[in-house]
Formats: sequence, C-alpha cells, structure tokens
Amino acid sequence: MSEESIAPNVSRKLVAVVPGDDAAPEAVSASMSVLEAMDLPLEFDLLPPGSELAEMPETERENFVNERLDAADTVLFGSTNGTTPGIQHLRWGHKTYANVRPIRWRPGFRSPMANPEGLDYVIVRENLEDSYVGIMGDVDALRSSGLIGPRARIAWEGEGRFAAKIITRQGTEKVARFAFELAGKRAAKSGRSPRLTVSAKTNMLPATDRYFCDIVEEIGSDYPEVRLERFIVDDMAHRLVTRYDELDVLLLPNLYGDVLSDLGAGTVGGLGLAPSGCYGDSSAYFESAHGTAPDIVGQDRINPTATLLSAVMMLDHLGLDQAATRLDRAISEVYSIGRTLTVDQGGTATTDEFATAVRNLLN
Repeated sequence: MSEESIAPNVSRKLVAVVPGDDAAPEAVSASMSVLEAMDLPLEFDLLPPGSELAEMPETERENFVNERLDAADTVLFGSTNGTTPGIQHLRWGHKTYANVRPIRWRPGFRSPMANPEGLDYVIVRENLEDSYVGIMGDVDALRSSGLIGPRARIAWEGEGRFAAKIITRQGTEKVARFAFELAGKRAAKSGRSPRLTVSAKTNMLPATDRYFCDIVEEIGSDYPEVRLERFIVDDMAHRLVTRYDELDVLLLPNLYGDVLSDLGAGTVGGLGLAPSGCYGDSSAYFESAHGTAPDIVGQDRINPTATLLSAVMMLDHLGLDQAATRLDRAISEVYSIGRTLTVDQGGTATTDEFATAVRNLLN
C-alpha cells in the first residue's frame, strides 16, 4: 500500500530533479525508476542533463535552473562538474547551513575495515562559512591591510596568496542546535543515550576553531541530556578509523567536514555509497556525495546507491516516513543478498540492474 493511498488528503509535494553531468544522470535516471514505482504523493520536475544545458548561454542556463529549483518544495540533485548550475544557489541562496552526511555500514558494503559492524554515525558539517566564504587574494594586500597582528607567524617572502577563514557566532549557533537536536532524534530511534562530538583545530587556530567549539559547548547547556565530547581534528581523523563505534553525531566546521566526511565514506565502502542532505530553516536539498565519474559515461556502471540513499533522506524530510523505510530496507536487502551489486562493490550488475533489484524488493 502506498503512502498516498494511506493518506489520500496529503497535499502533493513538488520535487525538482537535477540529473547533473557526465555519468551522474545515469544514476539519477535509475533512481527515478525506483521512486516512480513507489506511488508517492509527489510530483517530479525533471530538468535536462548537463549535456543539454550546456547548449544554453551561461546566464540563461543559471536563471532557467534556479527558477525551477525555487519553485520546488525540495530538490534531488545529481553530481555536477560545473556545467549544471544550481548548487551554489541552493547552498548560499537558500542558506542551507547544515550538511548531513550519514556514515553507516550495511552488510554487503565492501568496507576496507576489518570489523565495520559498528560504523553508524552522522557527520554534520557547517555548510556556509569557514574557508569557503570565498575571501582570497594576494599576500601583498594582506601585508598592507593592517590585519596582521603581533602574534602572526610571518615566514613568507615574495609572491603568495591567502584565503580567509570566517567563523561567526550566529552561524555556529544555528548548526550547533541542529546537531544537538539531531542527536536527540537519533537517540529516540535507537534507544541509546544522545551523544555529540565536536572537533576542530583548536590548538593552532584559537580565533576561529576554538571559538567554534566554545560556542558549541555554550549551546550544549541547553541540551543537558546530550553527552558532549571535544577533540582536536587530527585526533578525530584517527578516531574515524580506530574508534568509530564511539561516535553518534560528529559536528565539524565546513572544511574539516568536507574532508572527513569523504574519509568516513571510505571506511564503509566508498563514495558510491555516500548520501547527503543540506538543510536550512526553510529549505533542503539532497545529493550524492560522489563526483560525476566522467571516465564511465554511457557504460551503465555508476552505482546509484548514493542517490537512492539521498532520496531516503529526502522522503524522511518530506514526512514520508513509511516510504523512506521501504526504500531504505529494499536497498539494504539488495546488499545483504549480494547477487546484484555494481562493479565498485565487487559485483557485475549494471546501474539499471541494481535499480531493478531494489524496485523488486520494495514492499
């Protein structure tokens, strides 16, 4: 029975679907064949793939895509190599400040870890600030700015470049509350005590990284039921490999979250298995964490798992809990059976064959 038939009066939501570039549209197409078989209370606005968008002038292309994204209730986005626009608009334009990257091993995932059974945590990455604010330039401008204090470790000579790292109280408080609340939700589902870990380079960068962690600790006083731990980020990288079973929700500034979430994906079996969701106060979008795989375009080989798991997150966000559970369970069953896995997971199945296997196990 579909979620739509269970609740026939639920208003239909509009999902913009962006296929993306190179091999990404193949993963999105396969994933859409699964979603469309689920009889959901959703309407899908399927945009053209990047190969077709490339024929449009750049400004026209951006306006065309952004208008479609703005009209939707949420977005399922395939990977882009820069040809398909929209990601920056969804991120900074819609102020989606929390990037959520689940790191969860399932039986059948080709993990390089000897004992991956305890791998089940979530990285929350602040998504708008840090080194990604785009303030960069020549060091000569920095020398003459008056911003270099007496404690600066000046060791450069001649030509060079700089990039600014910005951490704000407002941005940190927002993502911290998001992470604490996520820890509470996960605990309610698992029956375990809520736990949040925060990490940054606090010893070397007190003005930004220690500031970030200090603010998180302040916000933690509003969530006394959540156990809060704090580690330096290089120690945290080590823990992702050796002590991952001690993690539940890991909160990181933007740059560290970008890097360590890919490390985490590697421990479960690769980026082909890595979903993500980006959340703001009034907007969210969902995308696979892998790249566009230009080396396998047209070969029907790209693994659609990351896109399908991103769709699970999307359905959960839209309040379609039963549908999210159905899809999640079907994906897990395909891996548990192990007969229809893609090449990156040690199998021989094509992209479409994997999607068909998921579709056949929906119940």
